[in-house]
Amino acid sequence: MIQVPRDDRSVVGQWWWTVDRWSLGAILAIMAFGVLLTLAASPPAAERIGADSFMFAKRQFVFLPMALMVTLAISLASPRHVRRLALLVFCGSIVLLALTFVIGVEIKGARRWIAIPGLSSVQPSEFVKPSLAVISAWLLAQSRAGRRAPGYFLCTLLVGVTLALLLLQPDLGMSIVVAAVWAAQLFVVGLPMWVAGFGVIGGAGSLVGAYFVFNHVRSRFDRFLDPSSGDNYQVNTALEAFMNGSLFGRGPGEGTVKAQLPDAHTDFIMAVCGEEFGLICCLIILALFAFVTLRALSRASKETSLFITLAATGLGVQFGLQAAINMASTIQLIPAKGMTLPFISYGGSSALAMAICVGMLLSLTREHAGLREAV
Repeated sequence: MIQVPRDDRSVVGQWWWTVDRWSLGAILAIMAFGVLLTLAASPPAAERIGADSFMFAKRQFVFLPMALMVTLAISLASPRHVRRLALLVFCGSIVLLALTFVIGVEIKGARRWIAIPGLSSVQPSEFVKPSLAVISAWLLAQSRAGRRAPGYFLCTLLVGVTLALLLLQPDLGMSIVVAAVWAAQLFVVGLPMWVAGFGVIGGAGSLVGAYFVFNHVRSRFDRFLDPSSGDNYQVNTALEAFMNGSLFGRGPGEGTVKAQLPDAHTDFIMAVCGEEFGLICCLIILALFAFVTLRALSRASKETSLFITLAATGLGVQFGLQAAINMASTIQLIPAKGMTLPFISYGGSSALAMAICVGMLLSLTREHAGLREAV
């Protein structure tokens, strides 16, 4: 076993003794579950399109090591470098997000992907989320430190432009995550009660407006409130899979839901977990996501730098909220929403974007991070 002495002043040595190793271990455990569940869930999906049974698994085994390397590389960076990386990623993602309306690939009525020759596709909105969280944190911190209004204005402008582009795709779920992360940061930085109240009313009004404007949103809400009003095949099949799995599951490879659900390897991968590995395994995965999220918020609250506190809060909320939406929609606690489970669902864009997210989170929450260059 490799030992790193405490007096090692190298970059790696300092990183090892300052990084949150508990969170890093939990993230590695989530990735391990991703490998296991990809092997379990993806073969039927590949066979349905006439490809090699392990095509998706082989691709994911490329994405996950890349994601791990990106996570570790970014976690070595200083807060200032994290902010600069976020700016570069955000600018590139916004450009690609706008290009989806010109050269984007339309899937199920939405333009969210750009095809890349030799590869499958990239989803720019995945990369907007972590980068925007860091940029908005910096703008809010600068505005509070200097009591300058432009910070709030620019932050609101960037979030507004991002939400507009996401809603035009349309992608309501991603818009909700971006808005929720921003709301969490505004809550931490402190706002007058009348502004917070106005925001709550505006958010509720936006959801009501989305119900009447977007047919797919109205259909999903109607089916959620009244299951007999439409087709709930995927959700009902997922619930049946959880019942079949009981506490300890039917065993690896013994599940049937993956052959019935088109999205079993992506949006409904927890149904495969529930059927083959049981409720206990599902609860372990849930606990891992909760642990990373709550530990990030706890460490963020102890920081002396407002920028680090706001950025770590935004990144932690984003990580936990995306997992919560995926799991909740699978068991019909909320209307169905196509959102991947970080590091577990199949998808290159999701894996790499989440790698950027947790890499920034690990960097910002390193011990004594506030003593280094923060901005």
